[in-house]
This record gives sequence, C-alpha cells and structure tokens, in this order.
Amino acid sequence: QVQLVESGGGLVQPGGSLRLSCAASGSIFRFAHMGWYRQAPGKQREMVATITDSGEANYADSVKGRFTISRDNAKNSVYLQMDNVKPEDTAVYYCNLPSNLRLGVLRTYWGQGTQVTVSS
Repeated sequence: QVQLVESGGGLVQPGGSLRLSCAASGSIFRFAHMGWYRQAPGKQREMVATITDSGEANYADSVKGRFTISRDNAKNSVYLQMDNVKPEDTAVYYCNLPSNLRLGVLRTYWGQGTQVTVSS
C-alpha cells in the first residue's frame, strides 16, 4: 500500500516562490517514477512535471524554466520548486505515483492535494 502526503502549498504573490513536498510510504519509492499534477477550478487535471527513478525530469511547456522537480530517495520524498509563479499557476497540486506492473504497483496513487494560490 502506498500513501502520498503533500505539503507546502499556500498563498504567494506573482513572481514569488514556493516549494511543494510529497512524502511517500512504501519501499518501492526509489524505483518508481513520480509526478506532480495540478487542477484549476473548472479545468481538467494536467501534468506539471515528472521524474524518473534515475532523476530524469520532464516538464509541461507552461512551467519550463520556472519549476524544478527533484527527489530524495533517502527521505522517500519528491519536491516541486516553483519560482516566478504566475496567477495562472493557481490550482490544487497533486503528487502522483503511476501504476507499474514491474514494481507490483497495480494502480495509480494520488495524494490529497495542496492548494496553491498566486495573487497580489
């Protein structure tokens, strides 16, 4: 069983920074790809950034150059550093561990979400 717990959301001014954290339970974390997704009101959930078990990162075009995903396998954690945030970054941010039959992960797991609001 996997549990994902996000933290670090809040209110930030445009141009500011915020760091989101996701703590994962389970021994498979270091072998798993992880991701951050977000969902704004009235919109579908969208991928923000993903990171492989070896640390290779991928970003949505809308956040490239502003957001950085990283992981610390010793702490079973994945992070999202958000810099130069914009009002359109306002959303609930979710941590994600996708299904992976090779690892015995039979379903995709989501955290409970953390609200990020960008406003002056």
